[in-house]
Amino acid sequence: MNRAHLNKLLTVLLAGVLAGLTLAAAALPAALVFGFGFKGLMPYAELPESLRAPEPAQRSNLYANDGRTLITSFYVEDRVDVPVSEVAPVMRQAMVAAEDARFYQHHGVDVRGVVRAFTVNQRGGETRQGASTLTMQYVRNALASDPRLTEEQRARATEISAGRKIREMRYALALERELSKDEILSRYLNIAYFGAGAYGIAAASKRYFSTTPAKLTLAQAALLAGLVRSPDAYDPINGNADAALSRRAYVLDRMAQTGQVNPADAARARATKLDLRPSATPNDCAAVPADHNDWGFFCDWFTQWWNGQSAFGKSADERQRTLRRGGWSIVSSLDPDVQRKATEQVLGIYAASNQRAAPTAVVQPGTGRVLALAVNRNYSLAENPKGQENYPNTVNQLIAGGGDIVGYQAGSTFKLFTMLAALESGLPLDTEFDAPSRFVSDFATGAGPASCGGRWCPSNANPGWMNGTRTMWNAFGRSVNTYFAWLIQQVGADRVVEMAERLGIVLRADDDARLAREGAKSWGPFTLGVVATTPLDLANAYATVAAEGVWCRPSPVTSITDSSGRKVAAGKPDCRQAIDTDVARAAADASRCPVGDQSMYRRCDGGTAEELRPGLGRPVGGKTGSAERNETETVVAFTPQLAVATIAANPDNPRDAVGGGVQKRQIAAVTRLMEYALRGQPVRDFVPPSQVVAYQRTGPRTGN
Repeated sequence: MNRAHLNKLLTVLLAGVLAGLTLAAAALPAALVFGFGFKGLMPYAELPESLRAPEPAQRSNLYANDGRTLITSFYVEDRVDVPVSEVAPVMRQAMVAAEDARFYQHHGVDVRGVVRAFTVNQRGGETRQGASTLTMQYVRNALASDPRLTEEQRARATEISAGRKIREMRYALALERELSKDEILSRYLNIAYFGAGAYGIAAASKRYFSTTPAKLTLAQAALLAGLVRSPDAYDPINGNADAALSRRAYVLDRMAQTGQVNPADAARARATKLDLRPSATPNDCAAVPADHNDWGFFCDWFTQWWNGQSAFGKSADERQRTLRRGGWSIVSSLDPDVQRKATEQVLGIYAASNQRAAPTAVVQPGTGRVLALAVNRNYSLAENPKGQENYPNTVNQLIAGGGDIVGYQAGSTFKLFTMLAALESGLPLDTEFDAPSRFVSDFATGAGPASCGGRWCPSNANPGWMNGTRTMWNAFGRSVNTYFAWLIQQVGADRVVEMAERLGIVLRADDDARLAREGAKSWGPFTLGVVATTPLDLANAYATVAAEGVWCRPSPVTSITDSSGRKVAAGKPDCRQAIDTDVARAAADASRCPVGDQSMYRRCDGGTAEELRPGLGRPVGGKTGSAERNETETVVAFTPQLAVATIAANPDNPRDAVGGGVQKRQIAAVTRLMEYALRGQPVRDFVPPSQVVAYQRTGPRTGN
């Protein structure tokens, strides 16, 4: 009988051996007589996709913007593939010695191993021997873990039957025709389960010894190789350390017997203490580093963003599976230093134990990249003290919104959208109006303090300082309500609502969204910020003005690389020219008035946050806002390189007025945060608007 026929015959024997003595006695004669024969045991002509192009689940890692600082990981199986060249030779040798000493001699099915196992098993007794080669084990693991297969198909890969063993052998023989031994060993090392939640040699090296596969010692390699046979039983962290040591000794003996190491080295390794240095891989946002708990809110928003990316699947569930199985390397936009400073400043506004919150967002104009998301809360699922439902611990997205969080009223910061709509319509910055204490508009309204005979009639908060002839410059600087009530009436409230939405203000509250759809033309109070928004939306809208009209979708990433090392387009900025450049420059010029800066045309004569510009020491724009009864207080500021927004509110009780006094602390916090975030960056001034947009009435300015 030639070698090929011998291989085929012994392949049938192997099926019986590994299926067990009873199965062997019954299955093997039947297999030989009734149809398997030699022809049925030839290697498969074509490998399935699971073996030709395997896609084992791999861990995805989320890093800070330096590309090195790990925020957290996402996985269903803690695995990161590494090439065999990055695995210590002793690890490769240990695995071969432990699981398949003749790995480099056979062709997928080990003839000698089959004979030996069949002989031992025929004798009976409690000790059973198998003859699965590394190649066959790899086939089994790859088929059992492929997410592209159905549950039934995956279950067939591990069923106890002669048919399964025969399939394994045929696949193993075929696989060895396609791949080199090192390629097969590499795949096996990356797919094997080593216990304690570690899949693959990279995760196992980290889990047990806090090292990499390339740095494993002989003793460490032998221990890891020994775990594969029975990961739960030998797991020295959660199981039996003595059993793990005994198994390690067996592997070292096998390495010495097979000539992989010399006996003296094996003896020294056997005498080595276990010396575990376990480290767990974080999984999901609740597992961010304990000393950087504030990163959790950014991480949470990242997962929201990922769920909205069609590039990663057809549904949010599919996108989550892609994240947790795909082996992505994601470099986020989070700047740890800016995040730390933002959290520090927020805690200076309110302590974590305060029921009121000061969610704060930091955005980069021109890219939409979010550098920090901070709030005076612990990102945690831990229980709160009695009577404190959502503080100091919460996982509610208080900064970016989402879920039940629709946002907070931002008051007069929304006057920006009225000004932009007016400028776009053709009105100049120098548009004058004699602002009275109270302005009776044409907008119908219900009963209330701002109703005059059924017409909306807002008043100025400080008539002595706000009344009189105003332009966009000083009306914005002094936050003159009646000027902007008149201006929104001139422009059309629907255009103002559209402008806000164009710049990324998401109306998450059902009533706000309904009014925008059905009653925008009569929504005069919109100019005073009566809708719910978030610090992130607001900072990004003002960042559009800072970027001369270029709106970018807020993004938590700077790059995304797949498991093969290819960068994907979803990580790139998503930007467009949302408003005319000259219109944006004009709005930026007027925005200098509220914060103590001076416009290019020297038209600022007072502001609500005049201490900000002297404190920052560079050109800056911005706005403050107060909701009715000072229920919320808002501060927004921006330079050409940075935009920051903070809102003081009670997330659990919107009727709990935070009071106007907190705004001074907010202004100081924003100033210090921006000063720190801009350290080392050049001082950049805003480009002045043209004289046309400043002083002349024209047709619509849609420009570029």
